[in-house]
Amino acid sequence: MEVSFATGKLQKLCNSAANLRGKYGPRMAALIQQRLAELADCESLEDIRSIVGASCHELSQNLKGHLAVNLVHPDRLVFKPGDDPIPCKPDGGLDWGQVTSIVITGIGDYH
Repeated sequence: MEVSFATGKLQKLCNSAANLRGKYGPRMAALIQQRLAELADCESLEDIRSIVGASCHELSQNLKGHLAVNLVHPDRLVFKPGDDPIPCKPDGGLDWGQVTSIVITGIGDYH
């Protein structure tokens, strides 16, 4: 899957192990890198459902249209589909099997 970033600052942070460790500590930094690699290795968003511990889920309210995967509780890696147009099922829901591009929008606790 194609993985991009909402901002240059976020891309720079996520592409540097040292910067991630400095901001989040070694455990969280390693898990962020792991999740990014897992997402990149997927053919579509549907594939992430089989990754143990990721618990990919759609968000609601002010983050409707975004999804998240688990990091170190309570933090999550937040992203949105990057496909244009966003693939939808006939009922209007997100078609996870057709999402082949995502945009990372944040890291943290949105609860």
